[in-house]
Amino acid sequence: MARTVWDSTVGKKTVMAVSGLVMLLYLVAHMIGNLKIFFGPEEINHYAHWLRTVGEPFMHYEWTLWLIRVVLVAAVVAHATSAYQLSRRDIKARATKYANKKAGKSFATRTMRWGGIILGLFIVWHILDLTTGTVHPGGYEHLRPYQNIIDTFSTWYGNVIYIAAVVALGFHVRHGLWSAAQTLGVGSRTRDRALKTIANVLALLLTAGFVAVPVGVMTGVVS
Repeated sequence: MARTVWDSTVGKKTVMAVSGLVMLLYLVAHMIGNLKIFFGPEEINHYAHWLRTVGEPFMHYEWTLWLIRVVLVAAVVAHATSAYQLSRRDIKARATKYANKKAGKSFATRTMRWGGIILGLFIVWHILDLTTGTVHPGGYEHLRPYQNIIDTFSTWYGNVIYIAAVVALGFHVRHGLWSAAQTLGVGSRTRDRALKTIANVLALLLTAGFVAVPVGVMTGVVS
């Protein structure tokens, strides 16, 4: 039964919707955590330590954090795989390519695929920069996110990569949240306007919240 559901277009869209919502919940929590940088180094450094002790003593040190990471990796893989397979299925279903783009098709809709690729590449860079320190521009310090963040956003390329990815994220969330609601049967004619408003507001808040950090470093608010 699971294979039958996965092989169907509806099944793949459902996997995309559910995995997307899992990642969206994480993004909201991650943005709130990032904004702690404006309260000083002790606040955000303590937050980084707290993430590793959540659930103690029932959970061992870092177990909860690794559980979250495993769920996120599974969500990213499921989301990317279903998106790729749906894209291939859509291409094969066309007898010929459309001569003109669909009227009324939003910029976010047209760029969902490229936006997903940009975000995938950004995730790899972001982990290598601020999680493992592999490509970090300064002297990476474990459990010292305040200084690590300042190091990254003190470089022009760190700001360009991050802000470009966040803008792509905003467009992705704007269209993806509304699309997920339709897939999961939440959408309707009477709810469409409210759902689109919620998607627009959430996309704007996430974009502004994430961009605030590099802007804070660039303007000297965080130093």
